[in-house]
Amino acid sequence: MTVDGPDRDLEGGRALLAASQPIAGDTSLSAPTRERFVSLDAFRGFIMLWLAGGAEVVRSLHAIGKNPILNLLYYEFDHSVWQGLRFYDCIWPSFMLMAGISIPFAVAKRSRTQSGRHIMWHAVKRATVLFLLGSIRESVWLGHPYLIELSSALQPIAIAYLVAFLLARKSLRIQAAVASLILISYALLLTLAPAPGIAAGTYELNHNLVNYVDVLLLRQHWQVWPYAPEGWGTILSTIPTVSTTILGLMMGELLMGSRSTGAKARIIAVVGVAGVTLGWILSPFIPVIMKMWTTSYGVMSAGWACLMFAFFLWLIDVRGHKQWTLPLVVVGMNAVFTYMFMSIIPVGKIVGVFTDPIAGKLGSCGELFSALSVFLVAWLLLFWMYRRKIFIKV
Repeated sequence: MTVDGPDRDLEGGRALLAASQPIAGDTSLSAPTRERFVSLDAFRGFIMLWLAGGAEVVRSLHAIGKNPILNLLYYEFDHSVWQGLRFYDCIWPSFMLMAGISIPFAVAKRSRTQSGRHIMWHAVKRATVLFLLGSIRESVWLGHPYLIELSSALQPIAIAYLVAFLLARKSLRIQAAVASLILISYALLLTLAPAPGIAAGTYELNHNLVNYVDVLLLRQHWQVWPYAPEGWGTILSTIPTVSTTILGLMMGELLMGSRSTGAKARIIAVVGVAGVTLGWILSPFIPVIMKMWTTSYGVMSAGWACLMFAFFLWLIDVRGHKQWTLPLVVVGMNAVFTYMFMSIIPVGKIVGVFTDPIAGKLGSCGELFSALSVFLVAWLLLFWMYRRKIFIKV
């Protein structure tokens, strides 16, 4: 990981479409014009905000009182127990999408000073660091060294990023074909392949092909992993995540193209509507299950991620409403740091030393006070880093 100043490509922060020379043999990355998409950092910050304590703030509102609005927020800011799709289920796919969007920007910037071999080597190093950060995170959670990150974001992002990077110089037709083939093949695998004691096409909690493969290959750690009863998949369910990142790659190339920003936002919105619609059409045959990353879930969640990003693109870069974005950009500029910091540092426990005595006197508002305190400490740290141009990227 490195610490950078503010003039960075989309890999870790601000999106800069700097004029560059295309790489020899490049068929999909056109020479971009100079334009800055604030919406990219704002959207990343919006998604990261909930993992930086924002979701706990929303959930803590439920302790104050129950009404239809608070009940809905509490429901949406937690993962689906098994089947279905909630807002919180779309956070991980949004990161997968953003990882793909970053690729064309990174290639265009580095192609000005580096050869194709050096650019590829950088991508491999970046994927390796992300994978190992996932290992560190999992090891801290389990209390002992462990290589495989069980059902979390960093290692799937690392794998999907590298696969999508290999497609960066391919045509949009090839990229779309690969993404579609992955989703179709995964759907057929779960539909047609049985396992001992498990019929083909079974989507029951902890009684399906994804769970069988995980238990078979990761049994020792799966048996002590505290979230195993919730049915999270690991090995097979990583495969379809690649398609969302390839979609992000295609969106990144669209953003670097010559169309107007408004046209780009409309295209991304259309893709989002198509994804949500297709996922809904598939859902009677392939249940929408995040923890297995079923094909219907992959398509539908990617569609919602596109719709959210299209809204940010339209509001900020088309309509020009950028003044309000600073609180989100502060978080988005240090997304990987935020994810690791909130994952391995007991921020709640540390902050609680000072806030718990006050929270105890606030009755039903105590939980909200504690959650707000943790969130504020995390945001202020990120704001301090932002003001001092400390941006940690992989």
